[in-house]
Amino acid sequence: MPDATLTTVRNAARLLKAFLTREEELGVAELSRRLGLGKSSVHRLLTTLLQEGLVEQDGRTGRYRLGIIMFELGEAVRLHMDLHGAATAVLLALREQTGESVQLGVASGDDVVYLERLDSAHSLRLFGEPGRRVPLYCTSSGKVLLAYRGDQDRAGYLARVQLAPLTRHTITDPARLRDELHTVRGRGWAEAINERQVGVASLAAPVRDLSGGVVAALSLNAPVSRFRGVPRRRLAQTVIDAAEAVSRRLGWAPEHAHRKES
Repeated sequence: MPDATLTTVRNAARLLKAFLTREEELGVAELSRRLGLGKSSVHRLLTTLLQEGLVEQDGRTGRYRLGIIMFELGEAVRLHMDLHGAATAVLLALREQTGESVQLGVASGDDVVYLERLDSAHSLRLFGEPGRRVPLYCTSSGKVLLAYRGDQDRAGYLARVQLAPLTRHTITDPARLRDELHTVRGRGWAEAINERQVGVASLAAPVRDLSGGVVAALSLNAPVSRFRGVPRRRLAQTVIDAAEAVSRRLGWAPEHAHRKES
């Protein structure tokens, strides 16, 4: 029953919002009163949220509080808002400088999600939209995000994910992708040419936060026909410079000799 499902989701959302008070912990009876729901309904909701880590229960008092995952979700929202503010002007300048489409992407599970995208002014352009999800392994942004993951996370990804061939140029051998990610980490930028879509090329560089951790990838996309007309390393340096400009706005200082690399 769709209506019943929607009601349950709405009540779960209302229950979580009930914790937006001065009280750190709330009991079933108090939540039942505030939400106007029966205690048994509130208990069922709490049981599900507890299983998902969205709430925690104090073993001594039996009362509930928001779980650590809610904090992590809040941090993700804050990061995305910070990224938007830090990247907008830089993306505009990079598009103006190169005339090509530019994007800002973050990792979401085994995909890259583009938070920002500015299209090229050329008549021949690449169309896309913010929020679109694409696999990590076949995009320059995804390769950057994979390359700077921790060793265990990266190894787990390579062992878990099927590298499906989206074109005949897609890297489908885990060992070859591992070697390329090592190269990306060493030189500080990634490329993908004809790997996700024939005729499309891209370059990407890492965006770092205050701690030096890589939190996003800034990329430039163009048709292969235009991409090959510019020296690769010069274009890569332009993208690196733009990514570093965003990183500085997030508080990162490249002068720090010891920075987090995952």
